[in-house]
Amino acid sequence: MSRTTNKRPGKAKSGLSRKQKVAIYIRVSTLYQVDRDSLPMQRKDLIAYASLILGIEEYEIFEDAGYSGKNTDRPAFQEMMQRIRKGEFTHVLVWKIDRISRNLLDFAEMYEELQELRVTFVSKNEQFDTSTAIGEAMLKIILVFAELERNMTSERVTATMISRANSGLWNGGRVPFGYDYDPDKTEFFVREDEEKVCQMIKSDYMEYKSLVHTSRMLNAAGYKTRAGVEWSPTAIWIIVSSPFYAGIYRYNRYKGTDRRVENPEDEWIMIQNHHPAIFSLEEHEKMLAILGENSRNHRTVGQRHQTERVHIFGGIAYCGKCGSKMVSTPGRLHANGYRPTNYSCPKHRKTKECDNPTVSDTQVGEFVINYILNMLRAKKRFSTIENPEDLERCLLYGNTFSEVEHIDGNGLNEYFNLLSRYGSDDSYTFSVKKSRKKKAEVDPEVETLRKEKEKQERAMKRLQDLYLYSDTSMSEKDFIIRKTEISKRLEEINAMLGMVAKNSEPSLSDEEFVRQASHLLISSELQNRQYIYFKNLAQNVSPEILKAYMETVLDSVLLVDGRVSSIVFRNGLTHKFKYKS
Repeated sequence: MSRTTNKRPGKAKSGLSRKQKVAIYIRVSTLYQVDRDSLPMQRKDLIAYASLILGIEEYEIFEDAGYSGKNTDRPAFQEMMQRIRKGEFTHVLVWKIDRISRNLLDFAEMYEELQELRVTFVSKNEQFDTSTAIGEAMLKIILVFAELERNMTSERVTATMISRANSGLWNGGRVPFGYDYDPDKTEFFVREDEEKVCQMIKSDYMEYKSLVHTSRMLNAAGYKTRAGVEWSPTAIWIIVSSPFYAGIYRYNRYKGTDRRVENPEDEWIMIQNHHPAIFSLEEHEKMLAILGENSRNHRTVGQRHQTERVHIFGGIAYCGKCGSKMVSTPGRLHANGYRPTNYSCPKHRKTKECDNPTVSDTQVGEFVINYILNMLRAKKRFSTIENPEDLERCLLYGNTFSEVEHIDGNGLNEYFNLLSRYGSDDSYTFSVKKSRKKKAEVDPEVETLRKEKEKQERAMKRLQDLYLYSDTSMSEKDFIIRKTEISKRLEEINAMLGMVAKNSEPSLSDEEFVRQASHLLISSELQNRQYIYFKNLAQNVSPEILKAYMETVLDSVLLVDGRVSSIVFRNGLTHKFKYKS
């Protein structure tokens, strides 16, 4: 891998006014190609093209020599994409499109990301310049075929899996608690030690009718899950609700991996007496009835009726001018059936004492959900963020934030320090601060893990210094191997820290369990997304779940002149936004 910079390097400005700069990417797959001066030829032609055709003098060259284009696991390519995400480049220029990738799906994914980052892609020899109509059209044709390939592959896989399920064959996945699977005989059998626990779950749940009570009972008795952690209400719910424990193999209930959308019941595959049962069919149906009854009761005690309008930001939206809690009212029904919520200051509606105008939840939601998305993205990519200014650019990524000039320094620095301390540890991103009457004792396990984390982080710093500042001490290959080893160890430590933190918390109430479950559901929806259209999200996700998520993450949202002026998170973190005049 090599990288070359021209004589006029400079940090690109963020936003629409950023200075134009080209990322020139060059790849040859074999040493034979390298020896034939392919790289120097590409380099010379692409520099000339950037200057004479694109009219851009500032550039940086990223070279991958001897790497295949079958995937994007190439060091220079990965570095280029990281710096593109930081806003350093306005154009990507290649010799031919296959220099980027020979994999159509990889290219489609990269191009979609470049579009969202407002970066122009140019292929010199194929005249793919996405700033022109013909270039955009040609790339759209490629993307159409990429989508077709994805869909056809998905259909083939789905058809094969359904055929196997209809034949009673196991399609893989985690073997349910209480069972083992013999792949040679393609049969399930009951584990006696875990069957005992399942019977305890059944008896306790049928008597007390509470997921929380059952989980606390098992934990008090010292029983652990197969993963060696304490029982949660979620784990109990899986067992009492699944027909698998009644000897029934169920498949094709959900559309793909989306567990919120069910297929019609006549499309489900249900095979009776597929394997030994732990519960009788009658016991299974009784537990389902209890779950259903609890659900109905929860709706009538202190909760909204199913048909009542749910205002997603109701109770957390405040007037940023006078401090009043915003009033929630249904908006105009759209042609597609979507009805937004309008939030207005009561002093403006009744007495005109406040001049803060009404704002729609599509405006509020688009800002808030994508800001949370950017916070999660910043956490995931924090290793590439060097200072609060880099963090700010990441948090304000996307057209939604084009009018935001900057984030208040106090909140920005606080979040930077939070990420610096905990890295990718999910348990601290939006965790709620808990008051403590006395100084908490340090958990020895947590302390040991944190010391080990600090040790590995110091090792990573020394490794990087050794590679960067010594020309002879270490090869690139050795550096990558050692860096990978340390990174993997850090991931393991962060995962264990999160597990310890989670296990140290008291058991959840049913209400809190629902709130945290919604948090996990929406957070998984946000993973690996570049942008969230709030209207689409609100139409595809239950409003109760979406509201519960917002209340789990947010304490309040202040609105001024139709804009989000600040967000206060449940953990006390406050981010204030200053807009361009």
